Amino acid sequence: MKKIKAIIFDLDGTLANTLPLCVAAFRSSIEPLAGRSISDEEIIATFGPSEEGTLLALAPNDFDKGVADYLRFYEELHFMCPTPFEGMKEILVRLQQHNIHISMVTGKGPISAHVSLEKFGLTPFFEQVETGIKNGPSKPEGIQRILNQLTGIAHDEVIYVGDAPTDVDACRKVGIPIIAAAWAETAEPEKLIALNPDQLFYTVEDFKHWLFQNI
Repeated sequence: MKKIKAIIFDLDGTLANTLPLCVAAFRSSIEPLAGRSISDEEIIATFGPSEEGTLLALAPNDFDKGVADYLRFYEELHFMCPTPFEGMKEILVRLQQHNIHISMVTGKGPISAHVSLEKFGLTPFFEQVETGIKNGPSKPEGIQRILNQLTGIAHDEVIYVGDAPTDVDACRKVGIPIIAAAWAETAEPEKLIALNPDQLFYTVEDFKHWLFQNI
């Protein structure tokens, strides 16, 4: 692999353990509207689009209220995930010191992504942030928009770091290496391994060690 000149990060399950927070916020906002219990599996099965997509799937008749309630609960419950994964901020600092381009492509909507980056104190690190849309997964398009902005950097000098099997698929579509993040409690390493990512790491520390050798 060539020396890395640009890194695109996912957010949920990659920068921080935010997926349990997302599920809790969805449950708090959707259950009163649906009038029934909503399982984790039901919520997670809708992931891919932004949170608006989940609300469309599970509370379509109360979409506007559902979205507003979700965003309110997401911020109120953020104490469930007060910091990024240990070592992640150190990585971002080092990348910035080495003048590595840092961007983000996340399936989250713009408001919740902004809330988390602000809570974590990470907003200044990202030169470009591409967020999700309600109508379906959009990571390949988001990654491509960032690639279009990078001048003098080849596709094989860019990596994407993400925890989901769909992240592997997205990177294959746009032709950049995928680094699979399997360090979150919500990761599914068997599914990631089956897709043959360029690299897979079970800890942030191992990823950091590899990354610092390749910048």
